[in-house]
Amino acid sequence: MNEESKILKIGMLKNGTIGSSLLLAFLIDERAEATRVNVREVTSGAKMHPADHCLETMKKLLEFEPDLIVMSSPNAALPGPKATRELTGNIPTIVISDAPAKKAIDEIKAKGMGYILVNCDSMIGARRPFLDPVEMSIFNSDLLKVLAITGALQIIAEELNKVIMDMLEGKSPVLPQIIIDANIATEAAKFSNPYARAKAIAAFELAASVSKVTAKACFQLKERSEYMPLLAAAHEMMRTAALLCDEAREIEKSNDTVIRRPHHAKKQRFLSKIGLYDKEQ
Repeated sequence: MNEESKILKIGMLKNGTIGSSLLLAFLIDERAEATRVNVREVTSGAKMHPADHCLETMKKLLEFEPDLIVMSSPNAALPGPKATRELTGNIPTIVISDAPAKKAIDEIKAKGMGYILVNCDSMIGARRPFLDPVEMSIFNSDLLKVLAITGALQIIAEELNKVIMDMLEGKSPVLPQIIIDANIATEAAKFSNPYARAKAIAAFELAASVSKVTAKACFQLKERSEYMPLLAAAHEMMRTAALLCDEAREIEKSNDTVIRRPHHAKKQRFLSKIGLYDKEQ
């Protein structure tokens, strides 16, 4: 089999949900046209209990016999995600998680795995009197906009594609070890206007601070009169971050300087263009 005809099997394990995992497979194949990768997702849904959720989904994923595993979850240091990492064997594996997962970095490195941790991928306000399906959806849509426009998702897409291209070319992949902060994210976003980048940095930092508020409201405060305002405030913070991202994007659009990096369907590598009517190369 020549290198051009090789197809890479990528298994994506989702235990619980973070913003970075919502469209994870589409960061590899945004138009459903990729010919050199075959992606399967297995999810445990919202729950992350080790035995009956995380481990069972991992066993199901391994039936696909993936060449590469991408594992996403909130706080990868929790027992469920940690237990799944014991089953990967020698399959190259990348962990995608949020800021609390920093506690698991040494263990992830010891297993020879890669990781991408996203500081602004903050915890939702998960208390029953506040969080209904509509509020959950709004928060995640705001968070997704922050991740996309600040450049966080661009880094994930680029790092995954580096590994994919290495493996398609028969090379031993260099797995990423990255903690995405505001500077790293907005550098990857390649803003041409400094004010647009400043707005994106502000949005990233605001979104990153949401977890401090939701953690206090969810785990520390007991009285409804104390935690309800904080839950609402945290979601207002994420909404404001999304609005700042909209403003940053609009600045770039008004200058016709939005960078677009679609995948080449047959070769899997990134193409690039800036002007709306430019041809991607």
